[in-house]
Amino acid sequence: MSLQAAADVPLLISSPNSSSERRISPSWTIAHLKTRLEPITGVPAGSQQLTLRVGSQDGIAISAADEEQTQLAAFPLQPYAEITVGDTRPPSARTDFSDLSSVPKYTLPSAEYETRTDSVLAWKKAQQLGRFDPDAPSLEQQKIRASEREIEERGLTLSARVRLLPESDARRGTISYIGPVPEIPGIGSWIGITLDEPTGKNDGSVKGKKYFECGKNCGVFVRPERCESGDFPPLDIGDEDMEEL
Repeated sequence: MSLQAAADVPLLISSPNSSSERRISPSWTIAHLKTRLEPITGVPAGSQQLTLRVGSQDGIAISAADEEQTQLAAFPLQPYAEITVGDTRPPSARTDFSDLSSVPKYTLPSAEYETRTDSVLAWKKAQQLGRFDPDAPSLEQQKIRASEREIEERGLTLSARVRLLPESDARRGTISYIGPVPEIPGIGSWIGITLDEPTGKNDGSVKGKKYFECGKNCGVFVRPERCESGDFPPLDIGDEDMEEL
């Protein structure tokens, strides 16, 4: 009568760099198990520290004086118990398999990607999505709309009182113009402000073209995001100067 070999046991194997389910034979020796675990966990067999956990019970060290002869059947292996593989090497000697910074990466050339028929780009072209939508606004149109939304959300209207941002600027004035200024580089609307004090850059003109009337150096053109509308009375600069004298 021949003895039947013990059936393999499904166990959960976890390590600092891996987690998987493996079938383990109770007839294996501890040394053989460590050899099998090395390519799975990346931890050399001689540096492995094995711990068996069954359910919520305390962990049991899988070790022996003679690991070449001691079989795993000597330990309470149960289906789906967990074997944790510790690494006894100093941290400086361990390999961080999760660090992909040094792994060479392949980048598909743009020209080749453009010609592929199984790419996301090809699908977008077929569905006429994004920039392939014939009705999609151009980049210039998008910037103009964004500028218009900014003006609306900030409540910027003609004759509204504003102060310039950032608050360290401290200048205040009245909106005298809202719209494009082709003479200034950039897409979208500009806000022409008549400042309370002659601390601006112009008189409401840009390169000879008049956009609004104001005194010399009382005019300035800024982007909508630099304006905060509100009940901002003119700063009493005169009184401040008198206090300093």
